[in-house]
Amino acid sequence: MKQSAVLVALILSCCFSAQAADYKVQTRYPVPGNEGWDYISIDSTARRLYVSHSVRVNVLDADTGTVVGTIEDTPGIHGIAIASKLKHGFTSNGKEDKVTMFDTGTLSVIKKIDVGKGPDGIYFDPGSQRVFTNNHHSHDITAIDAATGNVTGTVDVGGNGEGAAVGKDGLIYVALEDKNEVAVFDPKTLEVKQHFPLEDVKAPTGLAVDAKSDRVFVGGHNKTMEVLDGTSGKKIASLPTGSGTDAAGFDAKKRLIFFSNGEGNLTVIREKSANDYAAEDSVTTQPSAKTMAFDSKTGKIFLSAATVVSTPSADPAQKPKKTITDGTFCVLVVGK
Repeated sequence: MKQSAVLVALILSCCFSAQAADYKVQTRYPVPGNEGWDYISIDSTARRLYVSHSVRVNVLDADTGTVVGTIEDTPGIHGIAIASKLKHGFTSNGKEDKVTMFDTGTLSVIKKIDVGKGPDGIYFDPGSQRVFTNNHHSHDITAIDAATGNVTGTVDVGGNGEGAAVGKDGLIYVALEDKNEVAVFDPKTLEVKQHFPLEDVKAPTGLAVDAKSDRVFVGGHNKTMEVLDGTSGKKIASLPTGSGTDAAGFDAKKRLIFFSNGEGNLTVIREKSANDYAAEDSVTTQPSAKTMAFDSKTGKIFLSAATVVSTPSADPAQKPKKTITDGTFCVLVVGK
C-alpha cells in the first residue's frame, strides 16, 4: 500500500509539473506606437484585448492580434475595466484625474468622469455593478455606477491601491503599495472591513484571489509572494517570485497562480490545497513585461512589452532616460 501511494504521488507530481512547464511565449501581437504603457485587460467573452498606451487604448482581437480600433484622449492611462454585459468600458486617466467611459461595441467615448487624484488600477465588480478606481494621490477609491457612469461614493483605504480582486462573500481585496497591506472593503456599502498587514511582501502590487478556498495571493517589489487567509488575514505561505512584479492572475481550473515580472519572466505557483503551495515554473517572457491579463476562456496569459533602452543622464542625480525602440511594442501571448 505504501509503495502504491508513493507511486501515485510521483505520477501526480509529474503531471502537475508538466502542466506548468509547458507554458511558453507562443506568439507576439505587434502594436503600433512607441509610448509607455501600464495595465492590459481582456474581455474573455467578447474576445478583445485592451492595451493601455500612454494617451490611448489599443484594442486588439484576442485570438488573432488584429488591431480593431483605438480609444483616444486618455492622458496618462493606467488601466481598463470592462463591464461586458453592459457593453461599457472605463479607463483610468492618471494625468487628468478622470475616467473615460466608452461603448465597447463602437469604441466611442460616452463621457468623462471626475474621480479622485491619480487614478491608477481600475476594475469592475459584477456583484455591485460598479467600477472602482484606486486613486494614488488622494489615497482613496472612487466607486462608479457601471450602467450610468455616475459616481456613487468613495472608499477611504488610506493608501496607494494597486492590484485588486473580488473574493469570498463578494468582498474586494486591494494591495496598498505604500502601506505593505491589503485592504478589504464591501463594494456595496463602501465600508472598509479590514487591513491585513503583510509579513514578507514589500510594496505589494499584483493581487489575485481564489474565492472558493478563501485565499488571497499578493506579490510585490521584493521578489516575494504571500498567501493570506481571506477571512483572518493570517499568512499561509510565502514563495519567491521574479523581480519587478506588477500584476497577478489565477487559473481556477488548474489552480495555478501567475505573477508577471518586469525582469522578463512569469512566475507560476501551484495551489496544491488551501494550505499547500509550490513553485512550478519560471516562464521566460521579455524584459519590461511587468503587467498581465489572464484569459479565463483559453487559459492564456497576455503581457505588454517592448525593447526599452536606458541612456545614462549627464547629471548623476538624475535617473537614466528610457526610450522605446521603434516598432517593438507588442503583446506577448503565453500558453501551451
